[in-house]
Amino acid sequence: MRPEGKVPSRAGPPPPAGAGAGAMSGREAERGGALCLGLLLHVLLGCGSAQQPGGCPAGCECSEAAKTVKCVNGNLTEVPPDLPPYVRNLFITGNPLRRLPAGAFAAQRLAELGALNLSGNHLRVVEAGALSALPALRQLDLSGNPLASLSPQAFGEGGSPLEELALRGALRDQGALLGLAALLQAGALRNLSRLELADNGLLLLPAGMFGALPALRHLDLSNNSLVGLRNVSFQGLGQLQSLNLSDNSLGVLRNGTLAQWRGLPALRRIGFGRNAWVCDCAIEDLVAWLKESDQVEGKEALTCAHPEKMQGKALLKINASDLNCSVPVDLPSQLQTSYVFLGIVLALIGAIFLLVLYLNRKGIKKWMHNIRDACRDHMEGYHYRYEINADPRLTNLSSNSDV
Repeated sequence: MRPEGKVPSRAGPPPPAGAGAGAMSGREAERGGALCLGLLLHVLLGCGSAQQPGGCPAGCECSEAAKTVKCVNGNLTEVPPDLPPYVRNLFITGNPLRRLPAGAFAAQRLAELGALNLSGNHLRVVEAGALSALPALRQLDLSGNPLASLSPQAFGEGGSPLEELALRGALRDQGALLGLAALLQAGALRNLSRLELADNGLLLLPAGMFGALPALRHLDLSNNSLVGLRNVSFQGLGQLQSLNLSDNSLGVLRNGTLAQWRGLPALRRIGFGRNAWVCDCAIEDLVAWLKESDQVEGKEALTCAHPEKMQGKALLKINASDLNCSVPVDLPSQLQTSYVFLGIVLALIGAIFLLVLYLNRKGIKKWMHNIRDACRDHMEGYHYRYEINADPRLTNLSSNSDV
């Protein structure tokens, strides 16, 4: 029998006071922390969704803090219809986007969109009104698109506040070039300050293409195939500061073009590098201008490409004795002058002839009357003989009279 009042020793020592309650409160704390963390995440996500009305389009990356949306290589065939209204910088590049229809951005009310990059897509057509619903647009990049049609009304009837336009490698089709020329000449981009037309293989530019760009400061025509600037007018470009004509096929520049550049007060940088200069008599004006002008960058490195005996010779070191000027330089203009002189001489001879006729008008009139009377007498003799030969009686009478 066990003694009364004794507790079995194998039950172990009793747990300290409050130990069970502490374990329970720890588990409850963990559950409460998890619940609070979940609520916090829910609140943050809710706030995030509230800060981005409309969300972010599929295939795009959006940053409200940077006011930027990037839709790069997203296989888009049209402008996303659900762009967030806060966007200021929009990149839609590397997509099979072939057409920019009228009102492409009209339904989205992108009042703050200032920079639009549509380069590297497959754009062929930009229709009238395609960019008319962007009142804050300042920069537009259409480079690397095989444009075939660029509507002169792409920015609508009222024009655009656009300041920078990049069309590198986008104007290889003549239709797109003519469309751009019509767009510029219409005055739709009078605020344009930078125009990039490099890498387009251009041979000649449409006449008067830059006539309605009074705010233009930077013009890039590099890496084309321009052979001359005879039909290009730079008048009215009073704000032009830099002109890049490097990597073209220019052989000579006429005095008319050089005179226009002399009249542009803000023009300080002209790039001529890597052109095929022809060093004959026609280059004298260019050489003289280079020696007196400080507008050309790196003019010391400009060298002759033709003829063979002048290859590699620096343009600044050319003298009149180095050029063979025995053949007239501008034969068409000389022929035109000769034709004008010939016309003047013929007109003078004609005037003298008419004056002589006028002074001798009485004698000429008398002479003409004498000739008329002589011709009349002669014709009457022929008529009389004809009547005699036609009447047999008169013929016999004539015969008897002769006998």
